[in-house]
Amino acid sequence: MSDTIVTETVVLESAVPAVPASAAAASAAPATSANLPMAKALNAGLRQAMLDNPKVLMMGEDIGPLGGVFRVTEGLHAEFGDKRVLDTPLAESGIVGTAIGLALRGYRPVCEIQFDGFVFPGFDQITSQLSRMRNRHEGRVTMPVVIRIPYGGHIGSIEHHQESPEAYFAHTPGLRVVSPSNPHDAYWMMQEAIASDDPVIFFEPKSRYWPKGEVRFGASGIPLHASRVVRAGTDATIVGHGAMVTVLLQAAELAAVEGISIEVIDLRSISPIDYGPILTSVEKTGHLVVAQEAYGFVSVGSEIAATVTERSFYHLEAPVLRVSGFDTPFPPAAVETHFLPSPDRVLEAVDRSLAY
Repeated sequence: MSDTIVTETVVLESAVPAVPASAAAASAAPATSANLPMAKALNAGLRQAMLDNPKVLMMGEDIGPLGGVFRVTEGLHAEFGDKRVLDTPLAESGIVGTAIGLALRGYRPVCEIQFDGFVFPGFDQITSQLSRMRNRHEGRVTMPVVIRIPYGGHIGSIEHHQESPEAYFAHTPGLRVVSPSNPHDAYWMMQEAIASDDPVIFFEPKSRYWPKGEVRFGASGIPLHASRVVRAGTDATIVGHGAMVTVLLQAAELAAVEGISIEVIDLRSISPIDYGPILTSVEKTGHLVVAQEAYGFVSVGSEIAATVTERSFYHLEAPVLRVSGFDTPFPPAAVETHFLPSPDRVLEAVDRSLAY
């Protein structure tokens, strides 16, 4: 699932929404936009998908009356009832296995894994069964399962609550892996993921649950698996996904004070990766830094660095550099700021690249 599927730079208003029914319903809504935190945008996207299709249902630990640990499903149990918003036992393997069976019977289940580090008890079901089902049946069977995973640091929590395990799933053929960085993308990408006939691992950057941003209900903008230039620049390119996009934008602002123009690209999709805008940017700037919260060894950043080097070697003026979490278990909250990439660490890499 790692090959490029989109080959051109896209802009926010350019694409037809992937969920026509949702788009039509949203267009008819009284409000055309709202300023929402990502958690509320995800909630609105889930609600719209459930209104559009009675086969969409949700399942997970404490997602019912409580609304989930982060309240992403708040109010949905009251609106749709316990037949479509199901509280499950603490059994991630059971949650995913049940979702596979429901998908085989024509439903579109959306599973919530309460925290990133809790996904591993369900890892076997995801990688051994969910990811292989369509290929096993030569495409005759669809597997429209979405697995929501709050992930990443910056929330002052403990081990197993601030992991970034996206590379495990991006490495697995048969899975689509995405991560929004802002409320607008969260709202639309959730609906597009639910509409997919392939299984989608939907990583939600939990540190971005609360900051607000504009959500435009009339049009989704760009396809689910398209990357996007979020800040234009000419001297260097920096790429990231999820919460890291905010860090990259902060780094670009600081660099601008020193007269350095940095282009920032939001991956949005981790598998497949849309390399078109990345390669176009590198051809312009000649310098690339890839940043992520996850460990650096055998990572999404490693794959991007290798692919860009293969495809744009003669445009590069310096090696592709990576900024990542350290190759150690996630540390105690008191020192998490030393583990997670900061704007200063990103800019240090940019300076090294420009010094070649």
